[in-house]
Amino acid sequence: MKSRFAPSPTGYLHIGGARTAFFAWIWAKKQHGKFVLRIENTDLERSTQASTDAILQGIDWLGLNYDEGPLYQTDRFDRYKQIIQYLLDEKKAYYCECSKNRLQILREELTKQGKKAKYDGCCRDKNLHTGVVRFNNPKEGIVVFNDVVKGKISINNQELDDLVIARSDNTPTYNLTAVIDDHDMKINIIIRGDDHINNTPKQINLYQALGWHLPEFAHLPMILGNDGIRLSKRHGAVSVMAYRDAGFLPEALLNYLSRLGWSYGNQEIFSINEIIQLFELKNINKASANFNQDKLLWFNKETIKSSSVKNLLSNLTWHLQNQEITIKDIPNIEIVIRYLQNRCKTLVNMAGELKMFYQDFDNFDEKLAKKLFKDKAPLKHLLVELEMLNTWKANNIKQVVKQVCFELNIDFGRVGQPFRLALSGDGNAGSIDIVAELVGKNKALLRLKMAIDF
Repeated sequence: MKSRFAPSPTGYLHIGGARTAFFAWIWAKKQHGKFVLRIENTDLERSTQASTDAILQGIDWLGLNYDEGPLYQTDRFDRYKQIIQYLLDEKKAYYCECSKNRLQILREELTKQGKKAKYDGCCRDKNLHTGVVRFNNPKEGIVVFNDVVKGKISINNQELDDLVIARSDNTPTYNLTAVIDDHDMKINIIIRGDDHINNTPKQINLYQALGWHLPEFAHLPMILGNDGIRLSKRHGAVSVMAYRDAGFLPEALLNYLSRLGWSYGNQEIFSINEIIQLFELKNINKASANFNQDKLLWFNKETIKSSSVKNLLSNLTWHLQNQEITIKDIPNIEIVIRYLQNRCKTLVNMAGELKMFYQDFDNFDEKLAKKLFKDKAPLKHLLVELEMLNTWKANNIKQVVKQVCFELNIDFGRVGQPFRLALSGDGNAGSIDIVAELVGKNKALLRLKMAIDF
């Protein structure tokens, strides 16, 4: 069994494309088949190398390893020409010289009459030898297919156009190349967004005209924003790599994408292997799914909590480099990550909190410092007691803080909050006893002195 993902390199890999690729990848894995990556770049005017690179980078980051590819349509022009010529020879296609102006006027007239704006077959019987090439679509009958997601779909051939299969510059168009490639690459099931559903009957007629066996079709519902409008940049429909940059784990994004249209009971969090095991195309909802940025952030937080330290460190490396954070031997990075993973929503957040353990700072958050460093007495008392501490462990540090509170007859916040700011510089730290242990005695005492001198 083979499935495929076939993006056009006219932009980045976005959320909708990522979900399509993931579902096609899951299905291939579940069926012990192969996943094919094909770049549909015959639109030479709009296709760019930058977009191709962005798509490949996104697929790689998501971990959707492909068994064949990337295959490029621009490497197959000879094959497309062969099929176009065959269709012309068999009178299943013809040349059309209608001008853009004539076609525009035709569309406007048909629209005024309340009819479907489609080509009228003007050049069908002219036996021309130049122009665009149109497929001679059947004029009678009904195209019927059973979509794995949508169910039975029927389209009357009278509703369909004699679609252009080759431009006047001889480059082939999408509907033809997709059919040829899916046949030649032995694709068994075509999983794609339901914005392609109108192309399916046209492609089925092309399959039948060529005498080829039909694959299965599964059209995925549209992803909408919370406001019910088609997903756009303001809803979060940015490049998949923007989610990497924002500190999301790839498996968290994939887990969330799997839940856009598919479910298994009330379970929310799945490992990738669990999704492969439980996923069924027939269980995808027919209705559109709603994208929720807050829900995705929740998935990311939960995935960070349950992830292995090794996996977190692997994904965190890019963020450490991006924030120019150099990791030293002390404290042990794995211990620091294990501490932070229960309090961080994103890897950007985690990298930011890592700084206090490996980088010194010259100043404090001014607003917090003016508020928390008013009274030097608690910090001075704390410094004296901590200097005498022989075993620098969290439990011992915690007892010292309690002792200072007791001796000065003040509540914990009067000591803990300024101590937290002294250790972190920005007040963004968790348990001060654990943080102080990880920062180390020398650094912790130096930062306390700096806070007192503030």
